[in-house]
Amino acid sequence: MLKPILFATTLAAGMLASSVSLSAVPQTAKPAVVATASTPVVKAADLNQAIAQKNVRILDIRSPQEYAAGHIPGAVNTPYSDFRGPKENAGALRTAEDITKVLRQAGVAQGQHIIVAHAGKDSTDFGAAARVYWTLKAGGLTNLSVLDGGTLGWAAAGGKLDTAKVDVAPSQFNYVYNDNMIVHTNALASLIKEEKSVRLLDARPEGFFKGEKRVDMAARYGTLPGAESLDSAAFFGSDGKTLKSPDQLRALVKLEKLDNGEVVSFCNTGHWAATNWFIVSEIAGNTNVKLYPESVVEWSKTDLPMENQPNRVKALLQDAKR
Repeated sequence: MLKPILFATTLAAGMLASSVSLSAVPQTAKPAVVATASTPVVKAADLNQAIAQKNVRILDIRSPQEYAAGHIPGAVNTPYSDFRGPKENAGALRTAEDITKVLRQAGVAQGQHIIVAHAGKDSTDFGAAARVYWTLKAGGLTNLSVLDGGTLGWAAAGGKLDTAKVDVAPSQFNYVYNDNMIVHTNALASLIKEEKSVRLLDARPEGFFKGEKRVDMAARYGTLPGAESLDSAAFFGSDGKTLKSPDQLRALVKLEKLDNGEVVSFCNTGHWAATNWFIVSEIAGNTNVKLYPESVVEWSKTDLPMENQPNRVKALLQDAKR
């Protein structure tokens, strides 16, 4: 079960002082609202029917080398790295111009059913697909799905793999971020300081939440003030690759009382966090879920407080072990 959330933490001086709500985060633009896809998850067994439809675009987010070795027929290679930030924080948002270029080259257009296909080795691969799905939705695309089990799942189910490069006509799609789906560091710090009733979900494995582990990009151990631990791996079945059933997922979300109310999902770089966002938002239907894309890596480099942070000696010992 999630741990009780506390927002009584006193934050460092110099933060934004004004009260901010998630719905009040400034927008750079408001993409047109279109009905979302009724099936955010596509199973390998159902993909043959989808491939036959003219308005379907499959985005294979694996590396070019993996793609060349065999991909789902008709899939266009759009590597996950094209959607990620710089080395110092892979979770940072790419510019709208960068994403526009990637999607135009992939022939992505409004009105298509876009299916994101990941490698399918583990739940972390699903997280990559969920982050791309979130990126696409944050740019105004709404008819979206993730291929559960990824390319490996497709092949295991008897699906054909093709080695021919897929060429598509470039589109004229124009990507514009919808800031209502995004929370950045200063706005989130203000929410916490004002003790707003928002749930902060740490999607990382528990060792990160407890301050026992950190990634190299992070400057400190620990988690955000008042955060609750919900490891994204909890949403997957015994194989660790494919999701639990929709009913099981919704029941888990309801059990943790995440089916309504404002929620912010984060991890180290907005990767595992995208899975939590996807389940709570797209499967359970809570439309008040936001993603903190820069996550702990950026937060840890500020002077903002963190919880579960070990003392200096313990941190040095943990660094030595790393």
